[in-house]
Order: sequence, then structure tokens, then C-alpha cells
Amino acid sequence: MWLTRPEPAARAPRRIRTVAVCAALMLARPAAGESVGAPLVLLTLNGFDPVSYFLEGGPVAGTGRFELTWGGRVWRFANSANREVFRDDPSVYAPRLGGYDAAGILEGRLVDADPLVFAVIGDRLYLFRDAGRRTRFLADPGLAGRAEAAWPGLRDQPDGAPTTPR
Repeated sequence: MWLTRPEPAARAPRRIRTVAVCAALMLARPAAGESVGAPLVLLTLNGFDPVSYFLEGGPVAGTGRFELTWGGRVWRFANSANREVFRDDPSVYAPRLGGYDAAGILEGRLVDADPLVFAVIGDRLYLFRDAGRRTRFLADPGLAGRAEAAWPGLRDQPDGAPTTPR
């Protein structure tokens, strides 16, 4: 850890620094045929296998070897069997409420959820921001139905935009 700046004599000569910066910029250029403005595609569930939430042992990480795109999102699976089961009926395994925190939906807003804080309620996967919100939902089974009813009014909102709960 530096507590003070190094002595000027310790710095690389200006010409070497300039060459190093130019080389780094050349290496950072997009490859031929690659779009400069290509959107960044994030993994759904941070790469966890959605089918594994329903299996003994809970969620496990998927791998790029077993990947597919559904609903405009990239999904990863731990094995080909899980990928095939999901492909046959993805709505059964995909998290409800767009993968947002179910308690946030009740508050009238889209709140990012932690894919490791979850509950399977009525054979459906719900995600939560933290354990307290999850506990609240498990204590009152009717909250999942209320969140489902509120979801259509929020699904087209920009991320995090507050709305008035109905």
C-alpha cells in the first residue's frame, strides 16, 4: 500500500507509458464483425439452475455448457436433463414476478432479489431481497396471491420506478 507517491525517478519514462497505453487500447477494441454497441446479457438467477430450486439440495450453479435463451434471458443449467425439462415447460421453473422481490411487488416497486433467498410457494418459485421478507411471505400464504395480482401493473415499469399500489 502506498502512503506517499513514489519518487519521480521511479516512474517509467513517458514514452514507455504512452506505448503501454496505446497497446492496451488496441487490445480493447471489438473484434471484426463484433458490434460496438452490443447489449450486455446478464445471466438469469446469476447463473443458478432454475430447475435445481425444485430439487433436493436447493439451487446449484449452472454452466455455460448447458445454456439456453428463453423470454429474452439467458438461463444456465447444471446438466442437460434440467435444461430439457425447462425447455419443455419454462413457465413452471422460471421465478414468478419477473424474478423481482415478491415483497417489493406488494410495495408497488421493482426490487432486485437475491437468487439464494427464495421460497417455493404453491409449486412456484419466488425470490426475495432478504430473509426477513421471505419469512413474512411464508407466514402469510395469501401474500403470494396479492403479489401476483399486483404484478401486471408493474411488469412494464422501468426498473425501480415507484408506482402507487392498487
